[in-house]
Amino acid sequence: QEAAHFIFDHCKNWLQEQGMEAMDGPINFGERDKWWGLLVEGFHEPLYGMNYNPSYYKDMFESYGFQAYFHQHCYALSVENKLQDKFYQRHAEISLKNEFKAIHMKKRDLEKYAKDFTIIYNKAWASHGGGKELEEKQVVNLFKTMKPVMDERLNWFVYHNGEPIAFWINLPDLNQWFKKMNGHFSLLYKLYFLLLKIFSTNNRFVGLVFGIIPEFQGKGIDAFMIVEGAEFIKQHAKNYTNFEMQWIGDFNPKMINIAESLGTHMSRKLTTYRFLFDRTKPFTRHKTI
Repeated sequence: QEAAHFIFDHCKNWLQEQGMEAMDGPINFGERDKWWGLLVEGFHEPLYGMNYNPSYYKDMFESYGFQAYFHQHCYALSVENKLQDKFYQRHAEISLKNEFKAIHMKKRDLEKYAKDFTIIYNKAWASHGGGKELEEKQVVNLFKTMKPVMDERLNWFVYHNGEPIAFWINLPDLNQWFKKMNGHFSLLYKLYFLLLKIFSTNNRFVGLVFGIIPEFQGKGIDAFMIVEGAEFIKQHAKNYTNFEMQWIGDFNPKMINIAESLGTHMSRKLTTYRFLFDRTKPFTRHKTI
C-alpha cells in the first residue's frame, strides 16, 4: 500500500504541474471500450480487452482517497435461456410491419455496414457524455481490423424502410483462442490461430456495442433485434452456448434495464475512480444519460 500511495503521489504531482485538477483511473489512453476500470467483483477469466487485477487493488485506490466516478457492470446468460414473454410479443408486433427488417452482417459488404454503423452510432451515442462522432473511414478501418476474428452471424442491424436504425455488434470470446498462444503472434502462431479458429470450439460470444437511434428508442426495436439475432444464433451458430456483454456504465440505466430484462446475471463489476486534487471541492459522479 505504501508503494501504491508513492506512485499515486508522483502521478498527482506531475498532473498538477500540467494544470490538471483531477486524475482518473485505471484508464486506457484511448477509447473506453478496452482496458478501462478496476476489477472489483467477479475475479474469474477475463474477456479480451478487459482489465484484470488482484482484489486488494480496490483498497489501495480507496485508501488513497479515490472515489467511484462510475461503476461498470458486465452481464452474462446462457444462450438457451428463454427471454421474457414481452420480448417475443414486441417482436411479433414489429414483424407484422413490413417496413422493419433485421439482418446479420455480411463480410463481403463490410464497407456498407461500416457506413450504416457510423450513421447509427453518431445519432445514438455521440451526444452522450464521453462520446464523440465517428468518421466513416475510421469505422471501415476498424471493421477491416476486426474481420479476421469476426463471425458475421453475431452482428445484427435493423432497417426501417431501408434506413439503418439499430445495431448489435458481437465478437467471439477472443481469449478462448489467444490464451492458447502464450503471448506469441509470429507468422507461425498466426497460422496456429487460423487452425484454432477452424478446429477448436469457441462457446462464448461477447457483446461489444448496442445502439438504437433516438427516434426509435422505446418502441420495441431492441426486442425485435434481440429475438431475431438470438433465434438465428440458436439455429445456425450452435457452438455458442454463453453470452457476456462488455461493461455498461451505471450512468446508463436504460441499457442496464435492457440487459437485466434479458434474464442475465451480473458476471463481473469494474469501477472507474476519480481523485480531486482540491479536497474541498464537492465530488460529482458521472452524469446519467
